[in-house]
Amino acid sequence: MRMPEKIDDYFFAPCGVNCFVCYVHLKVKKPCNGCYGSDDNKPERCKNCTIKQCVSNKSLQYCFECNDYPCQLIKNLEKSYTKRYNVSIMANSEMVKKYGVSEFQQTEVVKWKCSTCGGVITQHGMYCSECE
Repeated sequence: MRMPEKIDDYFFAPCGVNCFVCYVHLKVKKPCNGCYGSDDNKPERCKNCTIKQCVSNKSLQYCFECNDYPCQLIKNLEKSYTKRYNVSIMANSEMVKKYGVSEFQQTEVVKWKCSTCGGVITQHGMYCSECE
């Protein structure tokens, strides 16, 4: 998959994950449409996400809008993403809170674009979807 000029806002998950650079979305044959996209081709863990259900139950769009932010669910996910992928979902959320999701996604286009071929580098494995 080639990196587009703009990543759609709906790929920013309530927790702070950019679903566009997820390895599931980058599958060529049947890409996932992100947290706020349809459930087609979405992994079961994402369809049944406790964090997304919590945000929905509170009529919020993003976790950082909650008075309990960061809750233990976010802290646990932050620890996992920071350790495993060197990605801070809380830093992502802070940027969206400060500048808006569209501005955040523009920085992500630059951050995750393969300098060799223009493909998308996955945050979960740091390999390019095009040239690996």
